[in-house]
Amino acid sequence: MKRRKSPGIITAIHGSTIVKTFLGILALLLFVFSVSGVMTSLRPEYRITSNSVHTVANQFSGKMLFSMLANENHYFFSALPEGKEQSIVMEQLVKLSTNISMEDPRSLLGRELPGFSIFDNEILVAGEGTNYTNMPYESPPPLEVMNDERDASLQNLDEIEEPDKKTTPNQPKQTTNGRKVVEIYHSHNRESYLPYLKGVTDPDLAYHSEINITKLGTRMTADLADKGIGASLNKTDVMGNLNSKGLNFAKAYQESRKTVQTAMTNNKDIEYLIDIHRDSKRKKHTTITINGKQYAKIAFVVGGDNPNYEKNAALANKMHKALEKKYPGISRGVMKQGGARNNGVYNQDLTGNAMLLEIGGVDNTFEEMYLTVDAFTDVFSELYWDAKAVDGIKGESEAK
Repeated sequence: MKRRKSPGIITAIHGSTIVKTFLGILALLLFVFSVSGVMTSLRPEYRITSNSVHTVANQFSGKMLFSMLANENHYFFSALPEGKEQSIVMEQLVKLSTNISMEDPRSLLGRELPGFSIFDNEILVAGEGTNYTNMPYESPPPLEVMNDERDASLQNLDEIEEPDKKTTPNQPKQTTNGRKVVEIYHSHNRESYLPYLKGVTDPDLAYHSEINITKLGTRMTADLADKGIGASLNKTDVMGNLNSKGLNFAKAYQESRKTVQTAMTNNKDIEYLIDIHRDSKRKKHTTITINGKQYAKIAFVVGGDNPNYEKNAALANKMHKALEKKYPGISRGVMKQGGARNNGVYNQDLTGNAMLLEIGGVDNTFEEMYLTVDAFTDVFSELYWDAKAVDGIKGESEAK
């Protein structure tokens, strides 16, 4: 009787193959982690980003994501302010596929009406009388103004009188001990004012190489010194540089960024960045009377497309509330700007203590704007020294 041998498969695995496979997987993991580490450690301006992914992610609110999480674990519904609510996934899908929000008619009208896209920005905190029809608007000058080196004739220069200030100001109780902790600059340094430009009535033409927004920077620097806070004023002619390089108005922040980065490299004491502008709105929107004196209104603009957005928005909100408490009505509020049609950064990615100020408008006088600068530095200095007291870092006393 013959035995029948059943056919079989014999698999031979060499030990060297196992070792090579293991080493290959290990090398792949090390490569992935190394690349991830390099990408996340890069400075924001050098990181690889996707504007499309960022735009899509912005469509999903924290409330929606929390609600979706609650659908899986109902315990989280108790944390929602309104309690359990219907899923809003379909609403978000409609918004993503059509760019139309059921809660915001501007999303439908913005693509149909010319110029309506300027209202795409968001009012985070509305000041007295502020709404989407009168929020700050950046109006670029015509090309002929950018390219023409000739300035308009000046007038009313004898009326540029600063409000009364003490000839011998009181010595501040505490100082930054010679450290320049605030960097003041002007991305649109030639923004000027109609009351001082002879024959100019068009707000879009209110630009001048000498009588312009930089006078407010000079005033703020002196005011901060009176409060014991060292500040440096960057006097770079940004718009002049744009003209000489053949760049358009939209590149102003790119040009001013270079000077700010240089300042931050040369001075490690800088804690705050303040970019001062003036609005293109007319006087009825940019002026208020407080205690019988006319002040230029101030607005805070926060870029929504940078990693420091939350910190800068919180700082602007704190300044707005403090100003409103001491000077009711002076602040127009806090505006968030971003998206495809706007800058959305404004160099505010360089620090979480960056402010873009819109002080006054094309019709305001220096007297009105100086009063507002004084009010701003009054409130800012209080917040600055309060923060230092909390941190346990006191300024040097002049009595020492």
